[in-house]
Amino acid sequence: MALLKFNKAELVNLSYSLKREIIFAGKTGAYANTTIVACNTRRYHGLLSVTLDRFGGDKFLLLSSVDETFVVNGKQFHLGIHNYGNVYEPRGHKYVVDFDSDPAPAITYKVGEILFRKSLLLVPDKDQALIKYELLSAPSEVELQLTPFLAFRNIHSLTSKNDEADTSYRPVSGGAAFRMYPAFPSLVLQTSSKSVYTHRPTWYYGITYSDEYRRGYDCREDLFVPGFFSLTMKPGQSLVLSASLSEENPRSLGKLFRETLAKTPRISTYRDQLLLWANLFINAHNGRKRITAGFSWMYTGLLRETLIALPGLTLYAGGNKADFEEILDNLMADEQERLMRRTTQVEAPLYLASVLQAYIESGADPGAVWKKYGNVVRGIIESYRPGVRREVAMHPNGLLWAQAEGIALSWMNAYINGNPVTERAGYQVETNAFWYNSICFAIEMESKYGGGSAFVKEWSEIRDLIKANYQKTFWNAERGMLADYVDGAGQNLQMRPNQLLAIWVKYSPVEEELHPVIFRSVASELETARGIRTLSPRDPAYKGVYEGSQVERDLAYHQGCTRPWLLQFYVDLGFRLNGPGFWKKAEWLCEGIYQDLSKHGVGAFSELYDGDPPQEPHGAIASALSTAALLSVNHIMDKYKEEGK
Repeated sequence: MALLKFNKAELVNLSYSLKREIIFAGKTGAYANTTIVACNTRRYHGLLSVTLDRFGGDKFLLLSSVDETFVVNGKQFHLGIHNYGNVYEPRGHKYVVDFDSDPAPAITYKVGEILFRKSLLLVPDKDQALIKYELLSAPSEVELQLTPFLAFRNIHSLTSKNDEADTSYRPVSGGAAFRMYPAFPSLVLQTSSKSVYTHRPTWYYGITYSDEYRRGYDCREDLFVPGFFSLTMKPGQSLVLSASLSEENPRSLGKLFRETLAKTPRISTYRDQLLLWANLFINAHNGRKRITAGFSWMYTGLLRETLIALPGLTLYAGGNKADFEEILDNLMADEQERLMRRTTQVEAPLYLASVLQAYIESGADPGAVWKKYGNVVRGIIESYRPGVRREVAMHPNGLLWAQAEGIALSWMNAYINGNPVTERAGYQVETNAFWYNSICFAIEMESKYGGGSAFVKEWSEIRDLIKANYQKTFWNAERGMLADYVDGAGQNLQMRPNQLLAIWVKYSPVEEELHPVIFRSVASELETARGIRTLSPRDPAYKGVYEGSQVERDLAYHQGCTRPWLLQFYVDLGFRLNGPGFWKKAEWLCEGIYQDLSKHGVGAFSELYDGDPPQEPHGAIASALSTAALLSVNHIMDKYKEEGK
């Protein structure tokens, strides 16, 4: 039985189908993304986007879409669909009768007595998309025309008709190759069955992306259609269209599709779905493994996102310690500046200690871990001394003060007209908790496995200073919570989830008897069935729905929207404080997210949700942080389930 289910009767309803997106990725950095009726609604949508080193490693959309047309007795039936402002033309969605996502996205069309299916795959280790067309049944043979729409642009941009575009083509075996601009690679389109390519270069003007329009972004572009491929199909026959950066053997395309499909994991449980995405987020472009933060527009190799997601995507997705270290080593090589000198993510370098603690708890040899990474941890700690980083420094009380005028120096970093929505300048509750944990970890490890007695002596005094000042700085007994940050005006008492991290870290600067009180306060105002809210609904600044203009959405982004990635900390604390009895609550906290896998990103785990019911998913349709958090929660639940037997 399929894990993901779709309402077949609603597939022809665009308000239903356009909200559901297909997304799949390869290990090279390539991806394909569209809706379940193959109508592109975002600038990021397309059938083949690739990472190009020649342009600094950014992603570029080459093949936007392919329209299919049947010609029967001289009459044309168009299966494609595009939006032109207020008009959809053609309206191929009216022929859609089924959609399935396992093992590959497949759309089934019915045109009179013709039953036709197309399935989409991405070759995992190559910049190549495969589309299989099957004429399942028909009263007689039919002519099929395949019309490609080309973009050749950065995924974040839009294009328009221009005189620089090369509208010619190069014949190749079984197809044609196109290179619209000199700096780009060629896009090679080939069919497994003998087809005829007719070159008829045309620009299609004003194709509109409805999601971009709804968000107030530029939303219209012109796409280039070079011509079309045509061939005759008999009932029961199939063919494969390949879109690649290199010329392939057309005769091998059918076999390649079958082999790729056979290697695609079958999904029968939600954990299967999590493991599938854990693998897809680990990008191996040029043989260097890094984590992609999300699809389709998030970047690869980001510091904060990689550190937070790393344990979940590796250690708790099969215990792959080799991937853990390779990704971490690559991150350190790439992010020396942010780790050691400057970053607007002031708490991000301090996550490293927690990541290494998770690694040791997963069975890594602590001495070997410290021998390899100890210098980095110590270097990070030293970098927070006064005079090293402009944006953050240790004060005489041992706490870290973060401030840079007009800059949000935490993960809550949305901006409106250049101004941060949540600047949080001053002593940040989570940053200082990670600071304390990092120092405690370094002292412990250096005492056992290092030779730095001077380091231990000096930083033990600072550790004690932080412990003496942290709780009295942040704790508010009247509210039963920790201040989110403290500045010159005193405690900021907005109820936010950052205080969770202060009691979650292994070495918490907060006395244990306060942990249950803080947890209950967070639970009463921030817990939802779709993750943890970023702000209490009781706060005047709360925005419970992530919709509207860019300004309206940025106001909600960290002012009420939930974050599934916070569940890993929340659930861990729930079990620590309540034992195995928290298991049912943990299960409930995941169930709502699992129920949404048939919408937004089909089979993928969304970045965020509305804070208000019915809590629709938003943001990146496939989030590494959300996926990693759910894998971490599964790991924690399995541990406590065993203890509860």
